[in-house]
Order: sequence, then structure tokens, then C-alpha cells
Amino acid sequence: MGDQEADIARIKESARALKRVRDTFAERANPADGYGVDDIGSQKILDAFDAFDSNWKIRRRQLTEELEKLHGITRGAAESYETLDHELAEALRSTDDRQPKGGGK
Repeated sequence: MGDQEADIARIKESARALKRVRDTFAERANPADGYGVDDIGSQKILDAFDAFDSNWKIRRRQLTEELEKLHGITRGAAESYETLDHELAEALRSTDDRQPKGGGK
């Protein structure tokens, strides 16, 4: 059986990156917020931004929820791999400590 290896540092960084993406999505709003027809130049464009904003809020919330789930999964995976790695290391040290010294039978 081949050795299996998990890059725990990379998994942790992935979790942090997903959190940053999630936070960015959660903070983004309608780019036309606070602007009127005089600023935008057209009621049609302003209406389009308002329609976009309504749909974007729904989609942004869904994306934010999914990103939060992915963040939790990757963070949990890193924690699980790390715990397992420590437990295996302890088990191996314990086994080594019980072996007779001197290399004889």
C-alpha cells in the first residue's frame, strides 16, 4: 500500500482563502448605491442597477453560504488531518518506547 500524504499547511491556507472570499462577497453591495439619475446619467441604467442589485443580493447570500460551508469543510479537514497525524506519531513513539533496546531479540 502506498503512503498517503496531506499537505496540512496548504489545506489550512485554502480554508483561510475561502474565508477571505466569503467575507468579500458578504461585504459587496450594489455599485450604484448612493447615486441618482444625475450621477449615472440615465434612469434606464439606474433601473438596471436596481434590478441587478435585487438579484445580486439573493445570489450573493447563496454564494456566501456555500463559501462558508466550504471554509468549514476545509478547516475541519485540516484539523482532522493534524489530529490524526499527532495521534499516529504518539502511537509510534509509544510502540518505539516498548521495544527492547540494543537491537537483540
